[in-house]
Amino acid sequence: MAIQRRALVLNQNYEPLNVCSVKRAVVLVFRGKAEILEVGDEPLRGVGDARYDTPSVIRLQHFVRRPMPQLRLTRREVFARDGNRCQYCGRRNDLTLDHVTPRHRGGPHTWENLTTACRTCNHGKGGRTPEEADMKLARRPRRPSSHPAEVFAVYLERYNEWTPFIAGWRRREDPSTAVAS
Repeated sequence: MAIQRRALVLNQNYEPLNVCSVKRAVVLVFRGKAEILEVGDEPLRGVGDARYDTPSVIRLQHFVRRPMPQLRLTRREVFARDGNRCQYCGRRNDLTLDHVTPRHRGGPHTWENLTTACRTCNHGKGGRTPEEADMKLARRPRRPSSHPAEVFAVYLERYNEWTPFIAGWRRREDPSTAVAS
């Protein structure tokens, strides 16, 4: 059913802003606030035999100013950054958050000090650093990028028509005026 699909919303300069429901995208298009750039697979059915294009990518008619988005430090975001895997053993179940440098030893609650760990590894590490516990991290924790190519990349597997609008976007570059090299 097309109504469960999502639509990518682009600013007037083609900057990816967010993802919304197809229902919201249709309302924006019918009110004249956005135009459809890419159409989804399944058409929307209207009254009688009427069929409408399902918006997959829409572009706003007026520029929306907003600050560069920053990812919030949440449990879900840390798990997503680490691929929902324990950073010590690679398991995918019974996951918790682990402070690389324990809080009671002055370790901050920051992106660079939080990692995903299964309960077994987290308990085994205890109140020690990975070096003291003789445990090796798969990757050092880091603050994730808020670049649209990374923020919206999770949708590209399902919505491959979004790829040129996400992967090719650079700040202050309009795809319609970009010079091919």
